[in-house]
Amino acid sequence: MKKLALHWKILIGMMLGIVFGFIMNSVEGGKNIVIDWIKPFGTIFINLLKLIAVPLILASLIKGVSDLKDISKIKTMGLRTISIYIVTTLVAIVIGLGIVNTVKPGEGMAKETIEKIKENYSSSADAMVGKAKVQAEAGPLQALVDIFPKNIFVAMGEAKMLQIIFFALFVGICLLLIPEKKAKPMIDFFDSLNEVVMKMVDLIMLFAPYAVFALLANVIVAFDDTEILVKLLWYAMCVVIGLVLMIGFYLLLVSIYAKKSPLWFLQKLSPAQLLAFSTSSSAATLPVTMERVEEHLGVDKEVSGFVLPVGATINMDGTSLYQGVAAVFIMQVIWPEGLTFTNQLVIVFTALLASIGSAAVPSAGMVMLVIVLESIGFPAELLPIGLALIFAVDRPLDMCRTTVNVTGDATVSMLVAKSLGKLGNPKVKNWDDHYKED
Repeated sequence: MKKLALHWKILIGMMLGIVFGFIMNSVEGGKNIVIDWIKPFGTIFINLLKLIAVPLILASLIKGVSDLKDISKIKTMGLRTISIYIVTTLVAIVIGLGIVNTVKPGEGMAKETIEKIKENYSSSADAMVGKAKVQAEAGPLQALVDIFPKNIFVAMGEAKMLQIIFFALFVGICLLLIPEKKAKPMIDFFDSLNEVVMKMVDLIMLFAPYAVFALLANVIVAFDDTEILVKLLWYAMCVVIGLVLMIGFYLLLVSIYAKKSPLWFLQKLSPAQLLAFSTSSSAATLPVTMERVEEHLGVDKEVSGFVLPVGATINMDGTSLYQGVAAVFIMQVIWPEGLTFTNQLVIVFTALLASIGSAAVPSAGMVMLVIVLESIGFPAELLPIGLALIFAVDRPLDMCRTTVNVTGDATVSMLVAKSLGKLGNPKVKNWDDHYKED
């Protein structure tokens, strides 16, 4: 009997988690049961993925760079990767602004609805404003300073991806500049480490269907006010439609440039997409994304090892699209006089820059949205109200936009690999490939 494919198992786990969450919401004490006895299994799964993300980035990047043999190839790959990421991000923002300006979901919202939202979510919104102010007050070049670690072990402990990527690139380049005989032991070590971590991914993924059950059940019981969710449906639909169009854009690129079937692409990448949806974290999903892209999409390790960690840090197409829609929606509701063409151009530019600095963790987009709004002179006293407007639906939309972020990373890795002649035939590895070997 043929085994059920992993993406179907994960999908079944998600559906059962949603149903179970709704059932627990209708049972007295059900919410506490989910939080105390179900949610921890989802947290363990995310922790395991985060555990291997840092060693995977280190091993794959150092090995990938050292395999290039020529420093000029790093420049070529880096320029192509960043250029494509910038283009896809701009496309995402333009799609989002086009939809929200056409549908105009913020016009005509009742004052009593605004007041109720403000009352329910103002404290959470204030916290986001505070985080954004700390980031904004750090200085214009702080983002550049933050790339360079003063202690790599601290950077790894705090999972500061840009610092880890810089260190890995630095080590990889230095390995190219020393005699091959002396570099070989270290290259062999990181090659072996990469294989070990990828095998860890295979083992952790055996637990994925049960983990997404726990994660989705917890998400459902966290929704307290379904009435507000319904009233924000038009805004949420604008974001979702934009995200669907963005995935359509990726599939077009895969079909035209990479010469691959869009359905094949979605099928092979689906476990990573479903995990991104469940965890709302492209950083936590990164090990699975790398495994799917290398083994199932056929992207060479030296390309995926560079493009995907960089993408998980600076490529936030789904988040950028959301920021464009959210900023205009908030203005439509409480600051319609700010809806000028000039302000929307500023939103495009600021959302592009904000996506580069956005952390690959849940709800980071909300913090970056404050910076986007402040860039157009949005009244400071209205910021908490503006964020409160969209807070009720932020988590489900965060799940959707993280899925798009991961899909974008995989798409760009295929495009870069194709341009460098590094897109080959998939070589799938299973967790038990060597289990019965003598």
